[in-house]
Amino acid sequence: MTSKQRAYLKSLASTINPIFQVGKSSLTPEFTAAIGEAFNTKELIKIAVLKNCMDDPNEIAQVIAERTRSQVVQVIGKKIVLYKPDKKNPKIILPKETTK
Repeated sequence: MTSKQRAYLKSLASTINPIFQVGKSSLTPEFTAAIGEAFNTKELIKIAVLKNCMDDPNEIAQVIAERTRSQVVQVIGKKIVLYKPDKKNPKIILPKETTK
């Protein structure tokens, strides 16, 4: 993913609310499965890490991205934004890479 594409996804993510919250039980298989299912209807997902979760948000983002085969767009504070394009019917069209 290029920096231009990442910036575009960040701008889209700024208007959405978190749909998942990571709490003190951190990452459970059920939580990861729920995020994977959410990617069936959404391509861009925001996750909030609650104060009672002792794990590092960057590590949580990497683990979720690996398990759901998605990409980490950004981690700011305790907010994580993930992107996974829909193979059949993409709703978000990323800017093309430009070469000079």
